[in-house]
Amino acid sequence: MGSVEIPSKVLTNTSAHIKMPVVGMGSAPDFTCKKDTKEAIIEAIKQGYRHFDTAAAYGSEQALGEALNEAIQLGLVTREELFVTSKLWVTENHPHLVIPALQKSLKTLQLDYLDLYLIHWPLSSQPGKFSFPIDVADLLPFDVKGVWESLEEALKLGLTKAIGVSNFSVKKLQKLLSVATVLPAVNQVEMNLAWQQKKLREFCNENGIVLTAFSPLRKGASRGANEVMENDMLKEIADAHGKSVAQISLRWLYEQGITFVPKSYDKERMGQNLSIFDWTLTKEDHEKIDQIKQNRLIPGPTKPSLNDLWDDEI
Repeated sequence: MGSVEIPSKVLTNTSAHIKMPVVGMGSAPDFTCKKDTKEAIIEAIKQGYRHFDTAAAYGSEQALGEALNEAIQLGLVTREELFVTSKLWVTENHPHLVIPALQKSLKTLQLDYLDLYLIHWPLSSQPGKFSFPIDVADLLPFDVKGVWESLEEALKLGLTKAIGVSNFSVKKLQKLLSVATVLPAVNQVEMNLAWQQKKLREFCNENGIVLTAFSPLRKGASRGANEVMENDMLKEIADAHGKSVAQISLRWLYEQGITFVPKSYDKERMGQNLSIFDWTLTKEDHEKIDQIKQNRLIPGPTKPSLNDLWDDEI
């Protein structure tokens, strides 16, 4: 298959109204072999992917940087056509460490600037003490105002074109909005058909914050049955459209105005994840999808879990 033209979403909370491709390629800590990663990214670019999502904590910045560099050298894409997101880890989630952390990510990625830089979690921990899960004993107070001012400074310095957050509840977004000069462009959160987050979607819409869904197919940290991929009702909807359950899931997100970063290094699935723009779900499909039992898949990055991380929002 040839290259697909992927629609974009305007980041309204950026001064230049930057456009972000609605589908990105996610990269997570499960990178096994650098060579596979590089080949997968180059294949993705050939298929039309332009948006790549990584994070300092994933250990994938280097492989992504090498692949993007190679794709640019091969003339497959220019830097200006790419949209690269990375994230600030909790150990650097302190006002004085934001810019050095961003500069380190840029160096690892072999880039002069990022398109989007996100606060990975609304948590701060002991600098220099990387562990996953995060030990609750290492947590420190999160200075949201100070950290956000440093991100605003990174924007002024041209180190990133947009700034945002990840895993922020409505309550935590409200707190950030009360101290921010530049509003967050994006909030990247777990979102899928079994965790639709209606309240958060409404709040973000009202405040011009674009949502990006990670685990859009509810894969990743799942234990036991996958409530999306193994859902009989979704299989029926998929069969009626001649599509896969994954395509139904991504189409639903797209119709809600949500962007998403599935992680697939399989050539066929990469292509399937882009084949969602020339058909629509019916009103009946939406009514059925609204009935899916909702529960959060990913409790958080700490051990033990924190009671107030999500502020008990649905």
